Amino acid sequence: MNASKILAAAALSFVAIAGAQAETYEGVQAPVSALSRADVQAQAVAAAQAPNQNVTRGSRGAETVAVSQPRAAVQAEAVRAAYAPDQNVSSGSRVNSKVVSTFVNPIEAAARSNGASKF
Repeated sequence: MNASKILAAAALSFVAIAGAQAETYEGVQAPVSALSRADVQAQAVAAAQAPNQNVTRGSRGAETVAVSQPRAAVQAEAVRAAYAPDQNVSSGSRVNSKVVSTFVNPIEAAARSNGASKF
C-alpha cells in the first residue's frame, strides 16, 4: 500500500513540475488590425441593422439571361440529340475502339422524308 502512495505522490509531483514550466499560448499569429475593437463593433451593429441584408438576388426575381439562339432552334437540337440512336456510346466506350454511327437519326429521317433539311 505504501508503494502505491509513493508512486502516486511521485506522479503528482511530476505533473506539478511540468505545470510550473508551462508556457502561455498566444496563438499562431499575432492579431493585426487597423481598427479598434469599438470600431469593429460599430461596423457590426451597422451591418446588422442594414435593410434587406438577408435578401438574395434570386428572391427578388429571375435573372435576365442574354439569349443567343432562338428557342425553337435550341429545342430542335435537344430533340435531335435525345432521339439519337447511339447517344450513350462514345469513342472511349471500349479500349482501342472507334465507334462509327451506322444508325440514322429518326428526326433526320423524318426531315428528309418531308423534304425539309433543317439539320
